[in-house]
Amino acid sequence: MSAIASRQSVDGGAAAFNTTHWSVVLAAQGESAIAREALEKLCRTYWWPLYGFVRRSGYRPEEAQDLTQGFFALFLEGRDLNAVRREKGRLRSYLLVSLKNFLAKAWRREMAVKRGEGRALVSLDELLERERADLEPADTLSADRIYERRWALTLLEQVLTRLEEDYRIAGHETLFAQLKELLADEPDRPSQAEIAKSLGMTENAVKQAFHRLRRRYRELLREEISHTVAVPGDVEDELRHFISVLQA
Repeated sequence: MSAIASRQSVDGGAAAFNTTHWSVVLAAQGESAIAREALEKLCRTYWWPLYGFVRRSGYRPEEAQDLTQGFFALFLEGRDLNAVRREKGRLRSYLLVSLKNFLAKAWRREMAVKRGEGRALVSLDELLERERADLEPADTLSADRIYERRWALTLLEQVLTRLEEDYRIAGHETLFAQLKELLADEPDRPSQAEIAKSLGMTENAVKQAFHRLRRRYRELLREEISHTVAVPGDVEDELRHFISVLQA
């Protein structure tokens, strides 16, 4: 996975900085359908990284689920979002600091939202399925490192999902499936010539198609990151951090 990001120049394919940075968080302060959708994205994006941090901090799966659920409940129901301002910086760091404060409080045991009470932000089945499939060397990673890695992998997953949707809408699912293999520096990945032969295209056409895919990938990555930082200048730093986490 790290090769997918490392192949992209952080200053290449420059998309204009999205002026709705932190829009997911800010929109979640309201009660509209758009705000609820933004809130859902926030929770699903950061649930797995934050849950990983809690698990590595020594809690059993059931406890970690309750605490993560409780953190989001307090964070949202307590209107902590109203305290979010542009000077807060990076959402990635802000949420982790907030979670650490939450875990350090004695009342965390009272605020944990028990399974079966209310609507879970992420289903237990989905959570445990991801944990069973997790190949991270958790015994060698700190809680902070697990959080950072899961944040980067979740972000990458979202970008690739959006990219795949672009190609699906255009009716080019097969092309995307083949070109995606070129993003990773795997020894057994197909060559552009092999892809061209399998798709009945010229090698030059495949080269151009891959160039467009990489450009769109960079645009989507910048857009996703721009939603999680406070000022335009932080996007490049966050992109570099994203790449360094995946390469580690």
